[in-house]
Amino acid sequence: MAGSSLKRCSLEGKIIVITSGKGGVGKTTATASIGAALALEGKQVAVVDMDIGLRNLDVVMGLENRIVFNVVDAVKGKCKIKQAAIKDRRIENLYLIPASQSDNKDVLTPDAMVRFCKELRKEFDFVLLDCPAGIERGFENSVAPADEAVVICTPEISSVRDADRVIGLLYARSITPKLIVNRIVPEMVERGDMLSHEDVVEVLSIELLGLVEMDTQVIISTNSGIPLVLQKDSNAGQAFRRIAMRMNGQKNLPIEIPQTSKSFWKRVGQKIGIGK
Repeated sequence: MAGSSLKRCSLEGKIIVITSGKGGVGKTTATASIGAALALEGKQVAVVDMDIGLRNLDVVMGLENRIVFNVVDAVKGKCKIKQAAIKDRRIENLYLIPASQSDNKDVLTPDAMVRFCKELRKEFDFVLLDCPAGIERGFENSVAPADEAVVICTPEISSVRDADRVIGLLYARSITPKLIVNRIVPEMVERGDMLSHEDVVEVLSIELLGLVEMDTQVIISTNSGIPLVLQKDSNAGQAFRRIAMRMNGQKNLPIEIPQTSKSFWKRVGQKIGIGK
């Protein structure tokens, strides 16, 4: 952690796995954004890249040049947590524990992750585990220590089907998942070319945590290393801020539905009596 020290939490923190089943649905961006937003809420947060052998969370967070130790080193006792945890450059209380690129997923076990996360609970209010795609060893390692789960799903049939499979596996482990529908394109939903969030929720039948619009600012954020939630003109960033607030206890915060500008003016017209 390059010369910084962790502040100890007064209570044990939550371990939350961010998963999807299917790859390419924006799970790593979601993990980084939610972690950053929770830290902005004043919480001590660690985001942990569990995609052993690949590693992308460090790039999304702009911390790829500061890695010395990784999660495998920390789990196996080759270094202390504070040596593996890299402090974010822009957001106080946010830390990254990166994945190893030189190992494979079998190097860790579910039991070892449970023991490791028991130690993380003492140091952080929230620990977000960025689960790799699929439902094999990487999934097992990520789910084993989790108190809660967030399932990321896009409004596509294949993504919904994979999410449904993962949800069943989480319930089998007595973990109640919550849902984020990501990469919504309001114009496509309005034309009937994309599933609506109501369609997705109806199929998956789990609590909705938030809706995130497709946003080109995600690419800019990834390339620049500037957290999405710090970009005021990012609809996705603001959606992740609201999601983090709900995760931090603000249960009554309404979920905003991405709308086209046409939909907005249609609603205005209806209110003043000139629309149908």
